[in-house]
Amino acid sequence: MASAPAQQPSLTVEQARVVLSEVIQAFSVPENAARMEEARESACNDMGKMLQLVLPVATQIQQEVIKAYGFNNEGEGVLKFARLVKMYETQDPEIAAMSIKLKSLLLPPLSTPPIGGAITAS
Repeated sequence: MASAPAQQPSLTVEQARVVLSEVIQAFSVPENAARMEEARESACNDMGKMLQLVLPVATQIQQEVIKAYGFNNEGEGVLKFARLVKMYETQDPEIAAMSIKLKSLLLPPLSTPPIGGAITAS
């Protein structure tokens, strides 16, 4: 029996704030923080490895939270949630600030080597 296509959950600005807040809190749960740290250490600031190792862990952590709000439990649900947040960012400064915080949890700023690659001793 074929199942009907899943409806995209629609959240109000207030609901989006709550869900986003819960997603951010989920990253500070000791087990999740340890998983993220391990993935980051394995990636060694290599952007390709970050995408292979860190992003899937971050996606799983988000999925655990957002599935309770009707988003599907696959990567697609996280993408739909991200689109919803992006839509509300322009309307709500609190959501915009939380979105920046979430992005910093997912992909911390990568250090760039000095031009020429030389390491200077100070």
